[in-house]
Amino acid sequence: MSTKSKSSPNTRWSGRITKESNALDLEKGVFTWADPKKIALSLKQSADSSTRRKAPPFRSAMSMLIFYINRAGRNLDKGHLGVLEQAKEELRTLYEKNRYK
Repeated sequence: MSTKSKSSPNTRWSGRITKESNALDLEKGVFTWADPKKIALSLKQSADSSTRRKAPPFRSAMSMLIFYINRAGRNLDKGHLGVLEQAKEELRTLYEKNRYK
């Protein structure tokens, strides 16, 4: 029995989620940008303006970012992973969320 995935890379549901999220209208390539503040601002704008999300704006934006980080996993280089981790901190700042409350 093969352990290989039956889905091709172009049809994986996780890739489709980041491109076609029903809850947030994401800017094209948002997760590939090099500026964490720009990523956070874009996610915040998408979450704040969405009428289809089920969670509050902060949770929706953070969930989408974490989802992308988890799905990209080993394929992310350490430098870009650092940018995305900093984007999480920027999101917390934008929404005035203290990580240790």
